[in-house]
Parts: sequence; structure tokens; C-alpha cells
Amino acid sequence: MNKPLRFAISVALGGAAILLSSCGNMSTGGSGTAFSFDPPAKTPSNPSAVKVHISTSAGKLYVTEGDEVLLATPVGVGTTATPTPKGNFKINSKTRHRRRQGNPGAGYPMTYWMSFYSPAYGMHWGFVKPYPSTHGCVRMPLNAARKVFDMTRVGTPVNVASTQPWDSTIGAKLPVLDDGPLPNPPDSYMNSAKVFEDQEKGKMWNFN
Repeated sequence: MNKPLRFAISVALGGAAILLSSCGNMSTGGSGTAFSFDPPAKTPSNPSAVKVHISTSAGKLYVTEGDEVLLATPVGVGTTATPTPKGNFKINSKTRHRRRQGNPGAGYPMTYWMSFYSPAYGMHWGFVKPYPSTHGCVRMPLNAARKVFDMTRVGTPVNVASTQPWDSTIGAKLPVLDDGPLPNPPDSYMNSAKVFEDQEKGKMWNFN
């Protein structure tokens, strides 16, 4: 094999190794911000049979009815220091347009709030990153959060575990979402009623 050909193959293999190693245990189905993600969702035929499953290691959430996955989405979960509680829970309250109550950040929108562990832990819209980054809550992309909110009800079971059965199949096909590079919207917008009006339309500020 001549030197130019060996060099080309070496570069190609090295590049492939970098791409594979950078994916970690997250999906490889493209990338982008959470505001560009709008997951397909199937309306449940029996709302009482709906369940939510969260995989903390993969950073994925699945809504199921029986053996069928109705919706799947990347999510943000708690860090090692502030983990998302694991176990079997139920959604115990829902608030469509909720704001953070305490400081820091009192008044910050936490739209499509669904608590499942205590009043302090829940699923809601929030900036999603491809690694554990929350204080224990489960942050969802905007369109996913709205759909999950509408598909569930108080009493819907929630299972939080290190892994879920769909991580290597459906979950592996989901995109990697990273809102980290996005700027913080101005407080004047985040504290206004318009943020909720926009989010109901699947948009926010100038992100989409």
C-alpha cells in the first residue's frame, strides 16, 4: 500500500473514532437544539394505561401504552450531586403554566409542570443538554413537554431507572439535543405572559 493511501485511511479511521467516542451513551440520530425537535406522538386509546419511563443514563423519556411507545424524547436529568430520584412514582400534580417559586430564579417559567416525587421534583419544559445538568428535575424539549403534558394525568405512573428497554432501539435513533450554546432570553420576556403564549404555539423568543 502506498504512503498517500495509508495516510488517507488513517485519517478516515481516526475521524471515525473521534465521532464514535464523542457520542458516549447518547443517540447518534443527528443533533440540534431542543427547539427544533418535535417528536411524533400517538394519541392513547386508553389514558388510564399510559405510563412514563425515564432513563437517567441515556437521557431519554418514553410514554407508553401497554407495549407500544407513544412518544420518545431526549431529556435532561439530574447530576451526580443532585440526581433525579429513581423508583416508581405517580404524577401527583400538573400545572400548565408554572413559574419557579423560590430563589434563585423566582418567576422563571417551568411550563408543563408534572411533579412525580415531591413538590420539588417534576418533569417540565427546560433547556436540554446532552449530559446530566439539572438539580433533579427532568427537563424536556418544548414540543415534547407539551405533548407529554396532554397525554398524561394526575395518577399516571412514572418509572425512573438507570436504563429502559427502549434505550438501544427507539432511544438510539433520537437526536442529540444541546441548548447549552443558546443565550438566555431577557428577563422582561421570561417574566411576561407572552412566554406562555409562545410556548403554546411551540415556539419561544427567537430560537425557532
